[in-house]
Amino acid sequence: MTAHNSARVTTRGVLYVHSAPSALCPHIEWAVAGVIGVPVSLDWTPQAAQVGTYRAELSWTGAVGSAAQVVSALRGWEHLRFEITEEPTGSSEGARFSSTPELGIFHAVTGVHGDILIPEDRLKAAVLKAALGETDLLVEVDRLLGKPWDDELETFRHAGDGAPVRWLHQVV
Repeated sequence: MTAHNSARVTTRGVLYVHSAPSALCPHIEWAVAGVIGVPVSLDWTPQAAQVGTYRAELSWTGAVGSAAQVVSALRGWEHLRFEITEEPTGSSEGARFSSTPELGIFHAVTGVHGDILIPEDRLKAAVLKAALGETDLLVEVDRLLGKPWDDELETFRHAGDGAPVRWLHQVV
C-alpha cells in the first residue's frame, strides 16, 4: 500500500477575456467561479478593438489543471475571445490556451520559461506532411506554435493595455 498525499498541487495563471458581448459577461464569471471555487466579479471595460464587447483580466490561483477546466467551461461560446495560462509546477508542465470564434481552441504545453514545448510526434507529423507535399513546413510549425491565434488576438491584446487585473485564490 502506498502513502497518499492529500495535499493538492496548486499553480497560478491569468485569464484574459479579450472580447465578450455584455450578455456573456456574468456567465463567464459564474463559469470561472465554478472552477476556481471562489466568487468572481471581474472589472469589465469596453473593448476598443470591437465595439459592443468587453474585456477583463483575472489572475488566479488554483489546482493544477484549472486552466483546462476553465476552457472546457467556456468552450463553444459564440463571439468570445480569450486566453488562459497556467504556470508549471514541480510536478507539472504549464499550459497556454487561446480561443477565437473563427479558429476554435489552441492548446500548448509550456515549460518553466514560458516557451511552447512541441511534442516530438507532432513535429514528425508536420515534417511528413510537408515532405508529402500536403502542406508547407513553416505553416505547420506556425500552427504548432499558435501563430494563427496570436495573429487574430494581437489587436485585442493591445486594446487592453493598462486594464485592471484582479487576483483570486482557490479555496482549498
